[in-house]
Amino acid sequence: MTRHILTAVAWPYANGPRHIGHVSGFGVPSDVFSRYQRMAGNKVLMVSGTDEHGTPILVQAEQEGVTARELADRYNRVIVDDLQGLGLSYDLFTRTTTRNHYAVAQELFKTLHRNGYMIEKTTKGAISPSTGRTLPDRYIEGTCPICGYPSARGDQCDNCGNQLDPTDLIDPRSRINGEVPKFVETEHFFLDLPALAEALGSWLQTRTDWRPNVLKFSLNLLDDLKPRAMTRDIDWGVPVPLEGWENNPNKRLYVWFDAVIGYLSASIEWARRSGEPDAWKSWWCNPEASSFYFMGKDNITFHSQIWPAELLGYNGLGAKGGTPGEYGTLELPTEVVSSEFLTMEGKKFSSSRRVVIYVNDFLSRYDADALRYFIAAAGPETQDTDFTWSEFRRRNNDELVAGWGNLVNRSISMAAKNVGAIPTPGTLTEADATLLDTSKAAFGTVGALLERSRFKAALGETMRVVGEANKYLSDQAPWAMKDSAQVERRDTVLYTALQVVDDCKALLTPFLPHSAQKIHELLGETGTWSGEPEVREVTEIGGPDYPVIQGDYAAAQARWASRPIEVGRPLAPPKPVFKKLDESIVEEEIGRLEGE
Repeated sequence: MTRHILTAVAWPYANGPRHIGHVSGFGVPSDVFSRYQRMAGNKVLMVSGTDEHGTPILVQAEQEGVTARELADRYNRVIVDDLQGLGLSYDLFTRTTTRNHYAVAQELFKTLHRNGYMIEKTTKGAISPSTGRTLPDRYIEGTCPICGYPSARGDQCDNCGNQLDPTDLIDPRSRINGEVPKFVETEHFFLDLPALAEALGSWLQTRTDWRPNVLKFSLNLLDDLKPRAMTRDIDWGVPVPLEGWENNPNKRLYVWFDAVIGYLSASIEWARRSGEPDAWKSWWCNPEASSFYFMGKDNITFHSQIWPAELLGYNGLGAKGGTPGEYGTLELPTEVVSSEFLTMEGKKFSSSRRVVIYVNDFLSRYDADALRYFIAAAGPETQDTDFTWSEFRRRNNDELVAGWGNLVNRSISMAAKNVGAIPTPGTLTEADATLLDTSKAAFGTVGALLERSRFKAALGETMRVVGEANKYLSDQAPWAMKDSAQVERRDTVLYTALQVVDDCKALLTPFLPHSAQKIHELLGETGTWSGEPEVREVTEIGGPDYPVIQGDYAAAQARWASRPIEVGRPLAPPKPVFKKLDESIVEEEIGRLEGE
């Protein structure tokens, strides 16, 4: 049965280019999942965009001598180009500075307020003494009063997971310049999380199939729920849509309040751009639809607590009751798929300390599929992992080049040289049938793993089939079958190998879409195999053009199965699919890193 699958991908922040640690958390995993779901025959809506509001944008803009909008425009384009180059198959990648997003965010705020879940309170706000600018919670650091962790943030402690306020911190200091913040009284609207706690807890208790690290962390958050501020003293962001507030130039919605709403606003924008304005409802107002949210572990709080609470309050399902707003009853996340952190050469990624490699720099020197493979095979799926250049080179050379690339190259080369086409098989032996059965069965095994976002295991199963096929070729040695009496057997072996190559091409498509297209063509096929994202310019009403990522991915629909290859289809001698990396790249890249 065809299902509606929403892939909600974390919104990269537009205060600079993204590095490979970022895309290992939100980018590649979400794309592997979406490409598989399309191939399985499901209707996928993969959405995201650049997150462009908040104090960090203002701080970076000031450092670069530009306006906040100019900074967001610049890095929006950089990030769009990077994610398109990586092959991330968004149905729409947009931005939060659109009129559409403002309208959707304001509608959710107004309904939450009407239902009683936005409460006005006087609180203490942190101000930078040197600039007079508000310091956001995440830009204040100090010692956690609960566990004693010395680098807790003003919104939560990453060590114990507890929600905090900046005033809770012991010895608070600004992460921007180290100064001690000044706390002043200010009026703000707070999301009444305690009034939503019972509904939130009941929902979380049903999420039994989440990754254990995500579920445990999320359930622990329920122990100390407090109202959380959803407005800020800042002049850059979505205006507060209430009388007496909307014209206040220094009050805006909290960037994290509007950022998570982006999943909904992007879906609504996609529907409008598709010419079917109500099409988004099939994913958001349909109890049979499923939604999967992809991010790094530092964003779990906002996706397993804040966003579900916003949805529950919007739907009128908290302790205060209420009625849904104009969008109707909205479905909560099916699963929050969070990855751990990727480090680099044993160090935490840090742009300020130059421990970083940006996506665009990486793609300027290496193939996108090589990075995608490393992330899928060795990325931080369930635990922190380390990117090293030596391990990247080893996996590229030993697994992509010597494993998968070798199988493709020698199978097609021998068939092209000896037959010039996909050969006609004779009677299959037990060895032939066993390999073909193994390859065919992998679609069920690998598909079940991808369905549960177990990407490492899924890739491992596929590469196991590749290994079996390479062993089969070595055992059968068709290159030694030169007598006329051996031609039928040689052709049978080559046919078997090519069938497995075609199967593995499909199995590896979610991971390696670019090389899958090349192999599709090396096997004599024409046309698009799975579809690639495109950067398209669109016009904002009353504003300048901006780029979005969209694509036609219909070719991939319902291709998750073994397809009999066409006997007699012409084959030409192949070119290598993957590039072998020389030993010198390790020293060069480490030297480049240290030189920066």
